[in-house]
Amino acid sequence: MQNQDFQVENFNETTYDKGPSEQPPQQQEPSVFREIMSWVIPIVVAVALVFVLKTYVIINANVPTGSMENTIMTGDNLIGFRLAYKFSDPQRGDVIIFPAPDNPQEKYIKRIIGLPGETVTIEDATVYIDGEVLEEDYLPEEWVVMNDDLEYQVPEGCYFVMGDNRNNSEDARYWTNTYVKGEDIIGKALFIYWPFSDFKGL
Repeated sequence: MQNQDFQVENFNETTYDKGPSEQPPQQQEPSVFREIMSWVIPIVVAVALVFVLKTYVIINANVPTGSMENTIMTGDNLIGFRLAYKFSDPQRGDVIIFPAPDNPQEKYIKRIIGLPGETVTIEDATVYIDGEVLEEDYLPEEWVVMNDDLEYQVPEGCYFVMGDNRNNSEDARYWTNTYVKGEDIIGKALFIYWPFSDFKGL
């Protein structure tokens, strides 16, 4: 009788020990705060990234006039690169974005024609750089000679700029403050992105 009692007690004890280990573990419900933060953090990071890109890396510009036709058409939207001249100097032919020298509240987009120290001469609707004809295959048409026999000595650290549409461009030929300072250049125009039919690199 003692052995049987012992076996019954031993069997019951074994059954009791196995029971809890076979139950599935309880899963902890995620907190509401953690769920909200999983959405908020990526949005904050994305907004911060866009802010940094627009403030320090790229510039989005809309061209409201035809002064750069046919290179850039009226209404085109383009992207400029703010860091283009951090490690190199602007080059002739670059299309740049800068504050208008006579009205810094406005932004202009023109092409660099004369570099620091050069003499720019306009004669018979032709540009000469230090006496040599400047080949300009980007012009849409021949000029109507409205301003001629002009000569500019570009100061050091400055640039002489003009629009490609010479017959309809409010550029350095007409400004009181003729030259664009290198330190004032906001960026170099890279490509037109809209309308898509005008998409191209500059």
